[in-house]
Amino acid sequence: MSVLLGEILAHPALAAADPVVHPLGADAGSQPVRWVHSSEVLDIAPLLRGGELLLCGGITLAAASPAKREDYVRELAQRGIAALAVETGGVLPEIPPAMLEKAAEFGLPVVELRKVVPFVGVMQAINSMLVSDSVGHLQQADAATRAMAAELAHGASLDKILGVLAGITGSAVKLTSPWGVTMGSAVPEGWRDEVDGEGTADDDGPGAGAHGAFYAVPGGTAITVDIPVRGVLMGRLEVHVPEDADTALAQVAGERAVDILGLALLQHTPPGLHALAGAELMRAVLNSAPEWRLEQLAPGAGFPTGSPAVVAAIHAASPQELRGAVENFLGSRRIPCAAYLDDAELVVMIGLPCTGTAGERRTLLESLQALEGDHDAVIAVGPPAGRVAEAAWSLAEARRALEVRQIRRRNASARRRYPARGLVVIDAEDVAVESLALTVVDASAREAFVSRQLGAVLEHDAQRQSQLLETLQVWLDSGCNTAQSARELHLERQSMHHRLQRIFELCGGDPRGTGRLAALHLAARLAGLP
Repeated sequence: MSVLLGEILAHPALAAADPVVHPLGADAGSQPVRWVHSSEVLDIAPLLRGGELLLCGGITLAAASPAKREDYVRELAQRGIAALAVETGGVLPEIPPAMLEKAAEFGLPVVELRKVVPFVGVMQAINSMLVSDSVGHLQQADAATRAMAAELAHGASLDKILGVLAGITGSAVKLTSPWGVTMGSAVPEGWRDEVDGEGTADDDGPGAGAHGAFYAVPGGTAITVDIPVRGVLMGRLEVHVPEDADTALAQVAGERAVDILGLALLQHTPPGLHALAGAELMRAVLNSAPEWRLEQLAPGAGFPTGSPAVVAAIHAASPQELRGAVENFLGSRRIPCAAYLDDAELVVMIGLPCTGTAGERRTLLESLQALEGDHDAVIAVGPPAGRVAEAAWSLAEARRALEVRQIRRRNASARRRYPARGLVVIDAEDVAVESLALTVVDASAREAFVSRQLGAVLEHDAQRQSQLLETLQVWLDSGCNTAQSARELHLERQSMHHRLQRIFELCGGDPRGTGRLAALHLAARLAGLP
């Protein structure tokens, strides 16, 4: 069985810390824990896989701003960690109430460690227990994989192959196409009688075969695993784990079964040539293949060799879900596209017409912003490549736009201009200046230029905790429109005029109508780049 948070908190190594779970009275003890990790880094979330108990000494939290603490708990919750444990006392007498409120809002259990314990000892003790548990899961999952491979070798149906996995995990399993069509399903032997009348059945789907109807038992846990075939998403494995079954075993067994199920799908429903060509083209783009190779692959994927295209780099909480939304949107408009999921990054190449390219690209950006569904993602659309062979350059610019956004978000005063949640669409051409500076201008030369142009403004912000640089950036980006800038900064117009007057005094006068305007705008765009 999985090791639960309640068991870990009761372990002598951690019980000595006198742990208290927040919110008080919350039943977080049944939360499964995959690993115990310790870090003081507040930007740790991207390095976690999910399911961890994260130990934090509280030193960096004590010095962090309320906004940074909120980002910290939100990012950890989105990553799916089991719980956050924070040591109190010393520099952090208590966990800030606002932080606990946000953690509760995001559904993240927070454990207050009220006494000091050696984190190294805790990790050694708990992780040793978790490793032993994981070894058992791997052995059972490997046994299931071998049995599934034997069934596949004897030409068994998808239902029968899935039946092996259902029996090992004690769960209902279903294999669907990327569009939700059931291709096979199974439940453990004897389950039909136990859940008859209690679960939900899909009797009419293709999965209602040798093992009968598919039952999703209420109150359990649903696990989804993508099944790619030659780089093309061909199916999804859904494992519905009842409350009394081992969720960790089901997760491991589902992940270990990917290759066998991929072979089974290849045998039963091989991917079409168009999908394979699209995946091969995107791999070539990602690997910066020679132009002749891209031109060779493009026609098979639906891209005329000489037609313009853009490449979007997408970071999303649910990349496959967003991939489906993007592909459905583009397909409904008969726009050529090819998508590829590379680790956590979804890369999509989108064809554009040879005439009116700029206008079509603007329409595309607006349409992506209005995608149906509640998506938590950042989509960076690269500049138009004149032909498919230049797609790698468009992708590089899109990625650089994501990098610039991340840099800007580190600046707390400008964070409201770069939202962290929801669907955000970035035009790489809007950050062309920053992209050029990052690629061709030396960091020391950038820093010296910014210092010469804006040194007095930066010093004023540092000494007085003012926001003159952000005010200048917004004003310049708006085309020196004072009223629009005041609205964006949520300032009264008089306050906006006072800020501008102070900026002009520090910069040597009103730059409008002078050659200094361009230099100030460039310096404002470069400020903050590493």
